[in-house]
Amino acid sequence: MTAILLTGVGKRYDIVSAFAQHATVVAADPNPLAPAQYAAHHRVAVPLIKDPEYIPALRALCDEHGVGAVVPLTDLDIEVLAQARADGRLPEALVPSPETAAATYDKYEAHLLLQRLGLPSPPTVLPGEEPPSYPVMVKPRRGSGADAIHPARDAEEAAFFCRYIADKDPMVQRLMDGPEFSMDCLSDTEGRCLNVIPRSMLESRGGESIKGTVLDDAELVELGRTVVEALGVRGPCTVQAFRDREIGLGITDVNTRFGGAFPAPAYAARPGRTYPELIVRMASGERI
Repeated sequence: MTAILLTGVGKRYDIVSAFAQHATVVAADPNPLAPAQYAAHHRVAVPLIKDPEYIPALRALCDEHGVGAVVPLTDLDIEVLAQARADGRLPEALVPSPETAAATYDKYEAHLLLQRLGLPSPPTVLPGEEPPSYPVMVKPRRGSGADAIHPARDAEEAAFFCRYIADKDPMVQRLMDGPEFSMDCLSDTEGRCLNVIPRSMLESRGGESIKGTVLDDAELVELGRTVVEALGVRGPCTVQAFRDREIGLGITDVNTRFGGAFPAPAYAARPGRTYPELIVRMASGERI
């Protein structure tokens, strides 16, 4: 049976258990008590991501278990995995190029990258620069969820919140006034988009969706496909966007991993085409 290595499993029991239905799963996490590891067939406490032995430890697990795909479940090691894939140490990693991995981890750099690619991104500036209009959102350039995100009605409020979260390296972005959407995307090892599942956010906790609904929206499907193929994404990716009444769609975040709301790619896909199943098939060498 094909083996899948999941890194940074943490509390993502939903994802680990879904993969375990279709493949041998190896769960790797620096925390030996990470709860999600207990849904895997094999669990290993690996070195910290910043440790030089982190990638060698993953390489050893791939060789030991015949791993066909390495899938990160957190933002924290995507850049490290991307570099290891690029230099040939871990070709099984389903991650983008090191350049794309670095840019998408920094929301301001992601904005600039999207602009260069001609993709819609809300007006975004750095502290001290004047945004085109108000209100705006002051938020950290890095991180996930809703931590330290503050709406500001005018320049005075924006300056205050930039000082308030100065230690988090803030940026200032147009406050989008329309509904928020997420697109759960999956690409193959060549960066070809296999599927896009748009969904809305009905209820959130800590900035992550805990209740939503899958949407039949051709515009969102096409946006998701265009983004992941332009960025050369491999494996799962979640694209977040708003549909503003004035400027239309604007992408606010790109996460080259599974998003916080996993049920859509696990259960809303057609039978036989859930994202874990497709990744297992790719790991076995099949071209989808």
